[in-house]
Amino acid sequence: MTATTGTTTGTAYAAGSFTPAPGAARTAAMIRAQAVLETKMLLRNGEQLLLTVVIPALLLVVFSGVDIVDTGAGKSVDFLTPGILALAVLSTAFTGQAIATGFERRYGVLKRLGASPLPRWALLAAKTCSVLVTELLQIALLTVIAFALGWSPHGNPLAVLVLLLLGTAAFSGLGLLMAGTLKAEATLAAANLVFLLLLVGGGVIVPMDKFSGPVRSVLELLPVSALSDGLRDVLQHGAAMPWSDLGILAVWAAFGLAAAGRFFRWE
Repeated sequence: MTATTGTTTGTAYAAGSFTPAPGAARTAAMIRAQAVLETKMLLRNGEQLLLTVVIPALLLVVFSGVDIVDTGAGKSVDFLTPGILALAVLSTAFTGQAIATGFERRYGVLKRLGASPLPRWALLAAKTCSVLVTELLQIALLTVIAFALGWSPHGNPLAVLVLLLLGTAAFSGLGLLMAGTLKAEATLAAANLVFLLLLVGGGVIVPMDKFSGPVRSVLELLPVSALSDGLRDVLQHGAAMPWSDLGILAVWAAFGLAAAGRFFRWE
């Protein structure tokens, strides 16, 4: 009887009667959990909130209420809102992500996560999901502020969505490329410098026709210029689909993501 009982018990153990079974979770579940964690860390970071939420909202309110820059015919808010939306995407997908990822790489966080059951591509996917969630919050807030200031948008919502997604892909790839190749301190300085330069020269607040011909031709090829102009063509002028701006963003997205995948260093 004792031997039989032992055999029976041993069979129960071998059959795996215990739940939950040990092992890694499904990849989708790991991506979701990591994305939630990334979003919480971003929203708890005061400096990142200042960059991604406060500065764009403040610029929209100030430049819409004070006649500092000649934005042409029509209400200033109609010109400024598309550019500020582009700035919000730039601040989150490029500047914020580059700085956060750069310091995670420096402190060895990425190296440890890379050794976990979470695949490296899934980690990057989680970061992208976190960026998209943050952008949704930004866009919702900026839209409310713009409507309160008298914004009157036009155009095709699908075109706006495609522009924002391509812009996110372009800036995310470039941000990860910077974070994965430069030291954290260099990434911090370079990302903030690029943010300031593109704020002035990317068609966000200052109209592109204020720049001279050769300079304008170069600036119009930048991703933030393409995103600003594309959103402005749709939301202010009611254009259907700004194909030239979409093409520029697609090229930058392909380049940034491919280069980040090729040169990103985890240590």
